[in-house]
Amino acid sequence: MELDHHCPACGEEKTFYRAASTTLHLGEKVKWHCPDCDYGFVRINGDGAGIDTSAADA
Repeated sequence: MELDHHCPACGEEKTFYRAASTTLHLGEKVKWHCPDCDYGFVRINGDGAGIDTSAADA
């Protein structure tokens, strides 16, 4: 239910919290949110082979 990830809004590594999840035809969609700001991102099949919207912020 937690994920260590770089937060571009805070500028450092943060522990993100799982805000929501649902199952799609592409796999499991999980929304992650930083507890210190409004930044959030989505992963679908977050095993590294799926879609990760946080890559767009890099």
